[in-house]
Amino acid sequence: MPVPAAALKTKRPVQLDLPYVPVEKRPLPPGRPRDWYVMHNRRLKAMRLAIALLDLGVYLPTQARNEKIRSTAQLIGIHPPSDTTCHMVRALMRYSR
Repeated sequence: MPVPAAALKTKRPVQLDLPYVPVEKRPLPPGRPRDWYVMHNRRLKAMRLAIALLDLGVYLPTQARNEKIRSTAQLIGIHPPSDTTCHMVRALMRYSR
């Protein structure tokens, strides 16, 4: 059951834990095709962005336009995402409910 947009607005602004500190990186498994690594990194970036958007109070995929996603990426200190990654962020938000 969809939640009304008015019910999703927070009373006070949400603070991000800044500066953004990335988790410790581990080496990826060797021997996979290059496309696998590209998609893996794209998924990780989309998850980071989706979490940051949720922390900022953006709960609906319709609220997460490409400009909002890219400004959030700049806020947390990662490279601006491509259109494909922005689409993936909205898909994650859609299926997380």
